[in-house]
Amino acid sequence: MSRSHDYDMAIIGAGDIGSALARELARFDLRLALIDAGDVGAGTSKANTAILHTGYDAKPSTMEAKLVARGHGLLMTYADEVGIPLERTGALLVAWNDDQLAHYPAIQDNARRNGYAKIREISRDELYRREPSLGHGALGALEVPDEHIICPWTPPLACATQAVLAGTDLRRDTRVTGLDRLRDGGWRVESTRGALSARWVINAAGLYSDEVHRMAGREGFTVTPRRGELIVFDKLSRPLVKHVLLPVPTGTTKGVLVAPTVFGNVLLGPTAVDIDDKTETRTTAEGLAALRVHGERIMPELVSHEVTATYTGLRAATEHPDYQLTVDGTDGYVCAGGVRSTGLTSALALAEWVRDELDAAGEALRERPEGLPALRMPNIGEASPRPYAQPEKIAADPAYGDVVCFCERVTRGEIRDAAHSPIPPTDLDGLRRRTRTLMGRCQGFYCGAHVAGALAEHSAQTVGELWERPS
Repeated sequence: MSRSHDYDMAIIGAGDIGSALARELARFDLRLALIDAGDVGAGTSKANTAILHTGYDAKPSTMEAKLVARGHGLLMTYADEVGIPLERTGALLVAWNDDQLAHYPAIQDNARRNGYAKIREISRDELYRREPSLGHGALGALEVPDEHIICPWTPPLACATQAVLAGTDLRRDTRVTGLDRLRDGGWRVESTRGALSARWVINAAGLYSDEVHRMAGREGFTVTPRRGELIVFDKLSRPLVKHVLLPVPTGTTKGVLVAPTVFGNVLLGPTAVDIDDKTETRTTAEGLAALRVHGERIMPELVSHEVTATYTGLRAATEHPDYQLTVDGTDGYVCAGGVRSTGLTSALALAEWVRDELDAAGEALRERPEGLPALRMPNIGEASPRPYAQPEKIAADPAYGDVVCFCERVTRGEIRDAAHSPIPPTDLDGLRRRTRTLMGRCQGFYCGAHVAGALAEHSAQTVGELWERPS
């Protein structure tokens, strides 16, 4: 391959999609750059409902339907391989009135057209046997046995870590500001930390994918952020919910759900409101109040529990009903835009698709004989033992018995390991997504200074700098 450029491919965006693309392309003899304005998985990818989707409700014959169906199996396998927390809960799509119940045949038909045949109707009595805390008035449910809960943070970190270990150049805190076609082919990528050149540019910029698309001289879609507010309830509420409880979807949203999390909490949300500002991630009094009304109906006992946190995710919605995917071999440009809430599930499949399209465009990818490096991610889920509960681990290294964050039982050893990992956190938000620290009941009120101090011991930042960064 030509060495006239700094890189063969520059991937813009290190969320679910960009990190999966970097991992897949790192299998090949390519010089890769993975560029993100913040940290890996720190944008829209960090604030979703953490559902592993089957694609039963996707629009048939779309790329989304195809990639979600394929991605479900790939992510299940990958989670087992590298240790991504995942719990096989299944989902129940609950009907609360006759109109919703009447939609069941169409939903089942849609699922089968997407190749998912396991969906089935269950009676009201069976529904309440499975979910005894459900509010009164439900008429029945559709069971979707393969919709599960998964850690939303570990997948992009795992993918990016494998890519980095395979030689990918990760450039964090680097915002792309311009793209210029070079006279002899390829691109000059301007950024807040200087310029680089690459034969291909791959746009996986999430909420900003339309802006990068326009930098590349293209039109065709506009991202309108769709705000989704969520409420996280205390761990004492976790026994109330056995499955992901889904509403009958509408044309614009999957609706408000109740779901357990792999961290032991319960989620209520999201809302779905289109806004103009791609940085507006504050929750609103109106949105949270509306969620509590929904929660009161779905599971009255849930809303009597303490709220641990609230947050907002922004989905990259466009005017089109499908992902906006482009692979142009003439210009050396790839776009993976308009990927909404199903991006976590579809990411590995989308990376496969881009790989195959690059090959079809004449890239002639040559696989590295050594393959991807083996990897095992730290477990931050509740379904498997954490370090504080492993006597043999503590005996070998007492730092795993030194609890720093008591709400989430995060140890000094885990913070040290995160700081020494191939992609260490640069702020407290990054540490939270790698260890769960600061995400418990006290939200860092009691442990924040100790956590920052433990991270500062093993990083280039001071305690003051860690607190100054947005988290």
